[in-house]
Amino acid sequence: MNTVGFVTHKVEYSKKNSKFRPFRGKRKYLSRQPNTKVSFLECVVENGIASPNLSGKTVGTKQKEQLTPKDWSASSWRNKPAKQQPIYPDKEAVEKVVSHIKHLPPLVQAEEAKLLRFRLSEVCRGRGFVLQGGDCAESLEESTDGVRDTVRALFKMAMILMWGSLEPVVKIGRIGGQFAKPRSDDWEERDGQRLPCYRGDIINGSSFDLVSRTPDPNRMLAAYQHSAGTTNLVRALASGGFADLRNVKSWGMDWASNTEKGKAYLDTAERIEEAVRFWETCGVSVRDPIIYSTEVFTSHEALLLPYEEALCRQDSLTGDMYATSGAFIWIGERTRDLDGAHVEFARGVANPIGVKVGSGMQVDELLRLCDVLNPRNEMGRLTLITRMGSKNLASKLPYLVRALKREGKNVVWITDAMHGNTYKTSFGVKTRSWNHILEEVRDFFAVHRAEGSRAGGVHFEMTGKEVTECVGGMVDLTAESLSKRYESLCDPRLNLSQSLELAFEIADILKKQRQDTQ
Repeated sequence: MNTVGFVTHKVEYSKKNSKFRPFRGKRKYLSRQPNTKVSFLECVVENGIASPNLSGKTVGTKQKEQLTPKDWSASSWRNKPAKQQPIYPDKEAVEKVVSHIKHLPPLVQAEEAKLLRFRLSEVCRGRGFVLQGGDCAESLEESTDGVRDTVRALFKMAMILMWGSLEPVVKIGRIGGQFAKPRSDDWEERDGQRLPCYRGDIINGSSFDLVSRTPDPNRMLAAYQHSAGTTNLVRALASGGFADLRNVKSWGMDWASNTEKGKAYLDTAERIEEAVRFWETCGVSVRDPIIYSTEVFTSHEALLLPYEEALCRQDSLTGDMYATSGAFIWIGERTRDLDGAHVEFARGVANPIGVKVGSGMQVDELLRLCDVLNPRNEMGRLTLITRMGSKNLASKLPYLVRALKREGKNVVWITDAMHGNTYKTSFGVKTRSWNHILEEVRDFFAVHRAEGSRAGGVHFEMTGKEVTECVGGMVDLTAESLSKRYESLCDPRLNLSQSLELAFEIADILKKQRQDTQ
């Protein structure tokens, strides 16, 4: 960020109209937000646009309280029961690898996590929408083209959502670290042979043989190296002109000409190109970062705790601890026990944190999770990712939304409409229905609207390739056609066409929501 000519200001929160306004007194002061303790909200303002002050320097007269609890350490999770962890045959080899990774550079900087936390706080205040998506499980064999396809798909979806909602879209990729997967069964049996289940490339291999399925700690090093390359490629794509708004039409040329939604994409792209040409006529440089670049944050489920511990780093500016394996990490449905190791690890890092919320979540449990993971009730810290299934969400979610609203909990609500809609076909192939996914998304928006809450975003397992893993959508994939290009290492993903069709459906919901508000 170019800070020449920037001035650090405070902004004052108005509880009456839930908006920020310039403070008319001194430039440095404390602001109080609804249902929160007094906290610092530091902004850098240029040309009237606020962005977070990531310097770590305090303002005002009161010292900023450290985010990492004093009774926590990067290894304190070891004193708690840890679910979904592999059984390594050589524990000394594990500790040797962990020790080695501790001396390697972080995959993301603390400033990236701070920036994402600020962006999510804006979503929490009603100024933005989250799009989180990417592979179910990344592969160590993934090529540069595969990463670029996924990022390009995210750009396309974000552009559609932004054009429909007229709101900023926070783009978070399931990328650069999504190598570990929780499993329902510890073992897999085929033709009378019983082997450990596949838990992701960071732990073991997918091939069904004893050597591949034996957990290998050296895979953590391979995952680190692959994540480093992927994360740097994502940064380059986001800032090096690949995200240039003048390219939005070419993003869709490989897909858009043959379908109804494809033609709608091209129409939207042409309108955006016209807007960009208008800005150029008005004197806005096409090299302006607003046109030329964007932000994409990395994320993954923080499942393999020795690896996460190894990548914990202390921020030299604030003293807080960050999980530098990704800008955003989440706790899964199977590992969110209040007294478990994963919650213990997550409560101590200053990153924005997500928690998967299934249909079995109870109100008291969710409230306690909020207290443990976000004790100061800060906006942008905690994201709740519902994964209930199209048959359950409409009846289960209202109670949770109502309770958190009543207690004044500041969270971002987003929906994972994938995991609750998985089933096996009569051929024994794991799949998901595009129609069920859309139904759950629509119910998610409807529940929040009815409860006076805000639907803050969506979370999809998707790819930029035209795979055949989920049935339905405009291409009308059937169960019989799944075998044509089923490439997922674990769960079925939306292909590019299905992903963009969903983006248009969500954009229509956001547009109607905006028009109703106006």
